[in-house]
Amino acid sequence: MSPRKTRIVAALLMAPAAIGSVLYLPTPMLAVLVAALMMLGLWEWGQLAGLTATLPRASYLLANALVMLALVWAAGPALYTLKLASVIGVGWWLLALLWLKNFDFAAGDGAGARAAKLLAGSLSVIPAWSALCFLHASQPLGPRWALFAVAIVWAADTGAYFVGVRFGKHKMAPRISPGKSWEGFFGGIAATLLLALLMRPMLHVAWSAVPMLLLLSFIAGLISVAGDLFESLLKRHAHMKDSSDLIPGHGGVLDRLDSLLAALPVFLVTKMWLGL
Repeated sequence: MSPRKTRIVAALLMAPAAIGSVLYLPTPMLAVLVAALMMLGLWEWGQLAGLTATLPRASYLLANALVMLALVWAAGPALYTLKLASVIGVGWWLLALLWLKNFDFAAGDGAGARAAKLLAGSLSVIPAWSALCFLHASQPLGPRWALFAVAIVWAADTGAYFVGVRFGKHKMAPRISPGKSWEGFFGGIAATLLLALLMRPMLHVAWSAVPMLLLLSFIAGLISVAGDLFESLLKRHAHMKDSSDLIPGHGGVLDRLDSLLAALPVFLVTKMWLGL
């Protein structure tokens, strides 16, 4: 089977499980499941950051898991700590845009570069997990909004992939990710806007609020590209093609989570700002 067909088949197998989990699992169970997936992603992140020994990587995962537990313990009924973590995540991704402009920052294998990348991993994973948990716990349509946030990333990735393969000519970030094109980027954004219109009835959004829904989808789709590019930058620094070979046709867990890590906190904060 060709790599492209393998990629499509794997996606078709994973998507129903992901949709069913987001829509039907209670928030505590979903939080544990997503935390486990993100710990797998962080394990791969540790390797990209140069943390190759098992014990230090395991300690890194444990530290992040303890922070997640502390956020839940201190959240209270209003889940304030989860919202705060999401806001911190938005701030981090704005800084990450500057990092993407400076490819050589922390490119070495010294202790300082390793620490910067490990901190970036924590600032990516913890706010994304917090945002998804907060969205899912929101009533009465929390699971549907959580699914919408995840689906935006899928739409952006799928639109970018197929449009880029068919029409891509102008490289977007050749040093970081040679396969990405501006044509694919705009195809991905168009797909997110179409998704917003298709999911509007499910989210019970009035037609008068459609411009805000489109803006939310646009912003989340836009920042999801930054998550993808940032992981690509880490892989270029580490001279690796994929974060691992765990998922056929897709690489590692982090290769599937990278865009979500950026999109989820930005989605939540933007949704609150727009009053949706």
